[in-house]
Amino acid sequence: MIELIDVTKTYDQGRRVVNAVRGVSMTVAGGEFVTIMGPSGSGKSTLMHLMGALDTPSTGRAVFQGRDLQVLSDRERSLLRRTKIGFVFQAFNLLPTLSGGENVALPLLLDGVDRRTAMTRACECLERVGLAHRADHFPEEMSGGEMQRVAVARALVSDPEAVLCDEPTGNLDTATSREILGLLAELPEPGRRAVVMVTHDPTAAAFGTRLVKIRDGLIESDEPVRERALVG
Repeated sequence: MIELIDVTKTYDQGRRVVNAVRGVSMTVAGGEFVTIMGPSGSGKSTLMHLMGALDTPSTGRAVFQGRDLQVLSDRERSLLRRTKIGFVFQAFNLLPTLSGGENVALPLLLDGVDRRTAMTRACECLERVGLAHRADHFPEEMSGGEMQRVAVARALVSDPEAVLCDEPTGNLDTATSREILGLLAELPEPGRRAVVMVTHDPTAAAFGTRLVKIRDGLIESDEPVRERALVG
């Protein structure tokens, strides 16, 4: 489903060049829950951005379902992100002026789906994450865990092929983090939906089925999770 082929990513910071990713190759198959773990500055978030068409490699190729992301136009990459990929971020990224239901429905509304259909689908996704009762509430009326559940519902509303998560429990307490991680662990679908999660936390990484460790822009190891955290 997702393939990185000898990708690099460099950033110019004045007179300094930062080599965020330095020749990484890896694949993510449908149904996998891949966790990418590394210290701050290791390149793990950059790697996720390349997988999700939020950025393009400096060299090498990033491929999503057989499509080379570099050859797509900005509009085509935007459409791919909106319809094929769901994103969950540490900071939730909910719009404060929209209700929970409206935040979840937003990707569909932007894609031209009529409001009634979009809100019906949004409420179904909120029910899936246990927050149907929060559809009419605004983010300021929710706890951190509730906001992140809304963000997960938003990531699912377009029925994406991949869900990419960047430190999704970074702002949550231990108990709430485990609830969110358990929810994410239920999202992969054999042969279809994959989940990729970036984290620096070994406890969070144990919820995945495969662990990729990265340091200084290079993969240190890539192996199945031997002692997976219990879900449920």
